[in-house]
Amino acid sequence: MIRLFQTHKVRKITELDGTWDFAKVEEIEKESTIKYTYKMPVPGCWEMHPELLTYRGKGVYRRKIELSRKTSLRLEFKGVSHTGEVYFDGEKVGEHYNAYTPFSFVMTDVEAGEHELKVYVDNLFSEASALHIPNDYYTYGGLIRPVVLEEISEAFIEGIQFTPVLKDGIWSSDVSIKVRNISDHDIDIELKGTLGKDQMNIGNAKIPPFETTVISTRKEFPNVKEWSHEDPTLYLLDIQLYSNGNKIPIDDLIERVGFRTVTTLNGKIQVNGKDILLKGFNRHEDHPIVGAAIPHQLMVQDLNLMKDMGSNSVRTSHYPNDERFLDLCDEQGIFVWEENHARGLSLEQMLNPNFSRQCEAVNREMVENHYNHPSVIIWAILNECASNTVEGKIEYKKQLEQIRKMDKSRPLTFASHQRELDICFDLVDIVSFNLYPQWYTDEDPNELAEQAKKWAEELGGKGKPIIMSEFGGDGYYGYRSPSRVKGTEERQADILEQNLRAYTSKDFISGMYIWQFCDCRVTEATGWLLNRAGTQNSKGIVDAYRRPKLAYNIVKQFFDTD
Repeated sequence: MIRLFQTHKVRKITELDGTWDFAKVEEIEKESTIKYTYKMPVPGCWEMHPELLTYRGKGVYRRKIELSRKTSLRLEFKGVSHTGEVYFDGEKVGEHYNAYTPFSFVMTDVEAGEHELKVYVDNLFSEASALHIPNDYYTYGGLIRPVVLEEISEAFIEGIQFTPVLKDGIWSSDVSIKVRNISDHDIDIELKGTLGKDQMNIGNAKIPPFETTVISTRKEFPNVKEWSHEDPTLYLLDIQLYSNGNKIPIDDLIERVGFRTVTTLNGKIQVNGKDILLKGFNRHEDHPIVGAAIPHQLMVQDLNLMKDMGSNSVRTSHYPNDERFLDLCDEQGIFVWEENHARGLSLEQMLNPNFSRQCEAVNREMVENHYNHPSVIIWAILNECASNTVEGKIEYKKQLEQIRKMDKSRPLTFASHQRELDICFDLVDIVSFNLYPQWYTDEDPNELAEQAKKWAEELGGKGKPIIMSEFGGDGYYGYRSPSRVKGTEERQADILEQNLRAYTSKDFISGMYIWQFCDCRVTEATGWLLNRAGTQNSKGIVDAYRRPKLAYNIVKQFFDTD
């Protein structure tokens, strides 16, 4: 399953899910001398195989593809962890870094018959990887998200950007469509579309050989319903591409969209002009049985458990999430804070020569690919990085400006643990704090919340909404004791109760995200990671298998208040 709705009626697509050949390799090889000793599911993580439980290194996936006719192909990978190099019939067609954003390659005039697809995957930690490092979550290896093969025409729709606008009580939208010409001659194109019952004549253009053009329009939709948490109304935006005056479309692309606005006025967050209070969880894509390759049914289970506790929001800590999970959030009215992939990096790590370039890529791919999800109401960057340094601020400013240039319709933030030393609050629309009173410190959550408000006001965040973006404590599932010592389910419940009682009573707090929804695997390493017993972050309100801890009902008491 690629998405939760049909994305094409004209373009032929083939999902490449299933069983692929797999082998461990030392270095990338082009020749067919590799012995494929494993059969691996795709999507999947190789750590789920009993012989590869802790394997960190390189591997190669292989499968055959049969084409019934000569055609051009677009090959899209939704997520390869963390670096992938793609070969088609022995020739390299491209490579990509970062596990959590999709990428694609185009191959023209591919002959009919059988072809070989090979993907070399690397999940090693090295200087070449500035973002995937030993961390408080696990970097799995493999083709962790779906793969799709598309047969495309000489011109095809590369993407749609839908921006809802509300003016004088009337909804309209700005629609931009990117069309690519992969031929060696000019192509005259025409774009038409539908949204619900509304017809759209979008425009015409002449696209030169091997060029890409963007056609934009604004159209009013006076009869649509807005998307909200309470009533998440969605519409299919179906765009058809015609060429050279033909009456039959040569390509199409369907996106699913919603009409809503997001603002940050008077120290609050508004959706469609109404103040909201975000009550949510930080969630990792992790499960003991499937690793990071979460299937649809487990995504649904996660959301059902969150909603049962009264949650209305989720933070995609600490990377862009699977599109299908965002589709579910669209359907169920769950507000999403989505962030790029950079967690807990020191200034020295941010000065890695690959850091800025790799962040630019993940920011661009995150926004471009997830722009149309109405559930995504916040973009964020650089969780717990060096926002207390002059050099760090230069990077924060550059990345925030990059995203703001791509999308002016959503507020921006980052989660800070620098407390009174942070110097980047002036750059964002929302000030967010990661604080762990009663776990890492003995501070009182009430007093600390008031102190955080003063830090925000003094450090460039005056008048901006405030979110408590992380708080919580360990609770080992099944470890219960009347002593209520740290690590017991009772102590975890006590910590959550104190924090939630404080934050829900503060009018200046616009949101809170518990760390975390479920226990997750972490990297086995030295230093502070040695404190993670069993290589697990055990702050989940449910354990890794989604079994509720005592804190579950505490959260429900404070979140489920409607």
